[in-house]
Amino acid sequence: MRVVGLLAAVGIAFAQSPVKVVKQASPERALIFEVTIPASRAAVWEAFSTSAGLSTWLTPGAVVDLRRGGEWTAHYPGGKTGGGTILSFVHEQEMTLTAMAPEQFPTVRAERTTARFQFTANGQFTVVRLVQTGWKTGEEWDKAYEYLAQGNAQLLETLRRRFVNGPIDWAKEWGGKESKKENP
Repeated sequence: MRVVGLLAAVGIAFAQSPVKVVKQASPERALIFEVTIPASRAAVWEAFSTSAGLSTWLTPGAVVDLRRGGEWTAHYPGGKTGGGTILSFVHEQEMTLTAMAPEQFPTVRAERTTARFQFTANGQFTVVRLVQTGWKTGEEWDKAYEYLAQGNAQLLETLRRRFVNGPIDWAKEWGGKESKKENP
């Protein structure tokens, strides 16, 4: 009986998540995410497309070089990185990256997927939609797909949280560790 109650609670928690996640098998394998953020499209774009803005919610070591071929990279404590290379962007409307998978998926990280972020104004809110494509077959690709189904949902929830609660206090969030000290 406890297991059934626990599973029901977990199901409710996922059902109430502000980030919608769809695992699409065909016509092209994709991960599709959508979240509504309580801020203007201009404010969300600023938080997403500038180093200063990205540093308010992703990591204090974030770098955005907003140009084709520019980097969109998070530098985390301990030397880990995430993000990708900008393929294209339309100001305040969309950004497409070749996305790096986490280090535990070296083949996927090297070959990359494509992540297309779209920003749509909806009154005083902004809908952010991420469609991640370019998935290949194989055990490592399957594991990365499942991992990023959760990881990218968390990414977008953190962006939403930045606008609900304000910029993240990194000293408080990481217990005094600062990315810039570990990653000059």
